[in-house]
Amino acid sequence: MRLTTKDKILDVAEALFAEHGFNDTSLRTITSKAGVNLASVNYHFGDKKTLVRAVLNRYLEAFMPAVQDALITLNLNHTYTMSDVFESLREPLRALGDIRPNGTSRFMLLIGRGYTDVQGHLRWFITTRYQETLSLFTQSVLKANPNLTQETLFWRLHFTLGTCVFTMASSQALMEIAENDYEKQMDAKYIVDQLIPYLAAGVAA
Repeated sequence: MRLTTKDKILDVAEALFAEHGFNDTSLRTITSKAGVNLASVNYHFGDKKTLVRAVLNRYLEAFMPAVQDALITLNLNHTYTMSDVFESLREPLRALGDIRPNGTSRFMLLIGRGYTDVQGHLRWFITTRYQETLSLFTQSVLKANPNLTQETLFWRLHFTLGTCVFTMASSQALMEIAENDYEKQMDAKYIVDQLIPYLAAGVAA
């Protein structure tokens, strides 16, 4: 199946953003690698910020509804633990690997790039478009641990993000070390399985 010009730009931009970050990837580099001219990028996306959002939204439009559905089901229960809340992320994260090659690690790396590269417009885009899902997640975390203050929750969620970013940025090296030490084949889904209970314990502490 032949890629459209729009999809070709998205694929190239995604790979470059993941490898070099948003700030250090120019539109000129993207157009050169994709074999298109700047007019094509302007026609389909308008500017670099819109392209950044479009790249990430290919994952978000699959991930966020799946998380929301899982949280809605969870909240039918009167009581649940922090582990239950974070379990709501497991399958949606794992499923991203079926949507795009290395989708799980690529998505988490791109999210991290958005924060480390101080892409404020990206944070605005996510919190605006997916406000309902994010609010439901926050409410679920607070319900699982009513002793958390908003300030403590702020820090713990950012520590959570930092853990995810470092783990996925180093995922290839980590898998090679683990496979060598434990003689066990591993992939991004396996890493997510190890990550979820650790994150839940940290936020619940």
